[in-house]
Amino acid sequence: MIQRGSKDKPWPVPTLVAAILALSLISTSSLAEWFGDTRPMMGTEISVYLWHDDPVAGNEAVEAVFAEVARINQLMSTYVEDSRISEINREAANGPVDAGPELTQLILRSLDVSRLTLGAFDITYESVGQHYDFREHRRPDAATIRMELPHIDYRLVHADPVNNTVSFAEQGVRINLGGIAKGYTVERAVELLRERGVRNGIVTAGGDSRLLGDRRGQPWMVGIRDPRKEGEVAISIPLVNEAISTSGDYERYFEEDGKRYHHIIQPATGEPANGVHSATIVGPDAVITDALSTSVFIMGVDKGLRLIATLPDYEGIVIDAEGRLFYSDGLRPPDSAEAADNSQ
Repeated sequence: MIQRGSKDKPWPVPTLVAAILALSLISTSSLAEWFGDTRPMMGTEISVYLWHDDPVAGNEAVEAVFAEVARINQLMSTYVEDSRISEINREAANGPVDAGPELTQLILRSLDVSRLTLGAFDITYESVGQHYDFREHRRPDAATIRMELPHIDYRLVHADPVNNTVSFAEQGVRINLGGIAKGYTVERAVELLRERGVRNGIVTAGGDSRLLGDRRGQPWMVGIRDPRKEGEVAISIPLVNEAISTSGDYERYFEEDGKRYHHIIQPATGEPANGVHSATIVGPDAVITDALSTSVFIMGVDKGLRLIATLPDYEGIVIDAEGRLFYSDGLRPPDSAEAADNSQ
């Protein structure tokens, strides 16, 4: 449930620290029933915090989440040489590769989002994306992009839900689930917590969070980072039992000759998308919020928010390249709504 702003409940004032992060700063003596940890995994930080009456069961639930994260990473990471997705990238152009039901279904969902966004979301971006190394400040030259760009086309990927196989239509195609796998991970983690009887908690993987229930009678206050002021929050929104995903140009990037090269690749060009600093999507399913935040970032403010307007269960906030905030209708602060009404 999204707690929207109204005249009776003013839109929350932006804060410097999101309340979900504040849990890690509160002493364990004052919140004895909160259990959790933060660990470096999946190329980012994975955090889980949950409420439980039983310390043993609470800590076991935390460990179960991290075990699930490790399992998914082993299956879906292109950085793991013997992962299933690495095998697919090596062999799928030669014929169908056994992907297993879980990975096949996530690839099928990715292709669905590609069709929904008219190709703005495309897991074959890896065909060019493999040539970027943001730690080493390395990017492909124009000739490499021209050579690899024809391989960015989600229609070149065939996932068979009957046989659970994946194949590519031509050599040179590669896929990467970086725009959807973390959302899938936090969604799976919350499913595990529910199975263990947990009713209140948060699982976060980088820019993707899945909230389970509320914060013991209060909504979770989730901060959206200011994309140009590290450690500061541009806006906070109250959420209950929702997923929230943010894609930003500050996550993995380097600068060269005054230009920022970041990890969100525009499929049409093979280069980092521009015009937006961050895109945040709120909704009931972290798999979809993750994919949509990437899509809206690439599509830009107008096309992106028009897409969100067609999806009744999802809302969005976009910060453009000038630092301006744009909201989907269900998340507009009351003063914006009133101003729009008065202008008519």
